[in-house]
Amino acid sequence: MAYAKKAWSLFYERFVELFIMNEKEKAKQILKILNKIYQTTPIPLKHKNIFTLLVSVLLSAQCTDLNVNNVTKNIYPKYNKPEHFVKLGRKKIEKLIKKIGIFRVKAKSIYLMSKKLLDEHNGKVPKTFEELEKLPGVGHKTASVVMSQGFGQPAFAVDTHIHRLAQRWGLTSGKNVIQTEKDLKKIFPKKSWAKLHLQIIYYGREYCKARECYGLTCKICTSCYPNRKKPVKTKKA
Repeated sequence: MAYAKKAWSLFYERFVELFIMNEKEKAKQILKILNKIYQTTPIPLKHKNIFTLLVSVLLSAQCTDLNVNNVTKNIYPKYNKPEHFVKLGRKKIEKLIKKIGIFRVKAKSIYLMSKKLLDEHNGKVPKTFEELEKLPGVGHKTASVVMSQGFGQPAFAVDTHIHRLAQRWGLTSGKNVIQTEKDLKKIFPKKSWAKLHLQIIYYGREYCKARECYGLTCKICTSCYPNRKKPVKTKKA
């Protein structure tokens, strides 16, 4: 009994090892394709400083980057520090961002976040996940974007688009975005995370769209799964 249990344990460990090796080979192919297409990855959300990057990422929830940029281009030249938004107050912030979805909720978060930054961080955006995620309206994904794009720290922000593509490319079980982040971090080099986050987003918008490729036609899908015949059904985040 003990022998059989040990044998099964060794088999399972070897299976996991081979699975990860296979995933890493696939990851190398994906990186090769993405690096060839996107040698540079400009940050899509326009901002003046790390604080306005934080505000823009918060505003981008359930909203396109283009829409956020169209709204903030009229805000950031004049209002770009926590004290500016605290002085404005919630109602005036609402008026400034009313063209963005769930603007009342976001206006409240921006106001409370700005106030907390002034009260507890001397008006500066904190440089740790722990402190960032304590700010009103800031979750793990928003904190990851700020850490990687704002502070240049290794972080892999996973949104609904990356969650979808990771499933199409067979890199995750797709249980949820938390699991997807863990899976991607295991198979991609840490030094690639920040750039890769943007590369996958750009690729998804251009080549592996939600209502087009379905895991069958784009370069990455056909390279990773040349014999795939049926569309891939992905789980929502």
